[in-house]
Amino acid sequence: MTLLAPATATRSELSVRDLTRVFTSPTGETTQALLNTSFTAAPGEFVSIIGPSGCGKSTLFNVIAGLDTPTSGEVTINDSSILGQQGHVGYLLQKDLLLPWRTVLGNVTIGLEISGVNKKLANKIALPLLEAYGLGDFVGHHPDQLSGGMRQRAALLRTILFNRDVILLDEPFGKLDAQTRATMQEWLLDLWDDFQKTVVFVTHDIDEAIYLSDRIVVMSPRPGRIIADLPVHLTRPRKATVVTSPEFIELKSEILALLATGHTKESLV
Repeated sequence: MTLLAPATATRSELSVRDLTRVFTSPTGETTQALLNTSFTAAPGEFVSIIGPSGCGKSTLFNVIAGLDTPTSGEVTINDSSILGQQGHVGYLLQKDLLLPWRTVLGNVTIGLEISGVNKKLANKIALPLLEAYGLGDFVGHHPDQLSGGMRQRAALLRTILFNRDVILLDEPFGKLDAQTRATMQEWLLDLWDDFQKTVVFVTHDIDEAIYLSDRIVVMSPRPGRIIADLPVHLTRPRKATVVTSPEFIELKSEILALLATGHTKESLV
């Protein structure tokens, strides 16, 4: 028996309510990063957040992860506040942040070790996952011996092995080439399907957001606020050819229009 196994159902709903974050400089100047931002990620749902650069997406993630405190608002998991508390969500940044002196196996087991699992048991839990998800031949390699895609695989498995129901992914494929990125998207969907985590995924790539997600949350320019919450009505599993379907193209056009104006259609009436 292991401490971590693919789930049959996730247990956690993430809710962000009326989040506002104002930063004040040492000279007293203020910058409003977020304004009354609200959204919910249902148990086992894959939600992407997309918006222009500087709209507060990273600030939002830092607040959810407990690394920053909002000026006002609330963040809950299953209706229990996690505001200002770390360790309730898994969080993967664009940079993989693998420790160069540890092997792939040593890197992916960090979360288990922090949770108090002894090294022998942590390795026993991690090795089958590394084998199943394409890193079985690289367990003894160090990060500088891996390609960008392999490094991100290791970082994602490390996040999964942290064993939290809610996972935040902040542009994890942003620095990969197009072919590697497409492969990683498929790999991520397999991982999500197996473990059924609640995933909130930040990306600048509209095609990526539509292809991966159950819902897409669109943010306005700073101060960041939610201007649209769009369901993705594309059947799963999705094939690469879905990007040329009328439904895909229509949704992409709607998101492009929202990003171009920074407003919903209704707000312009």
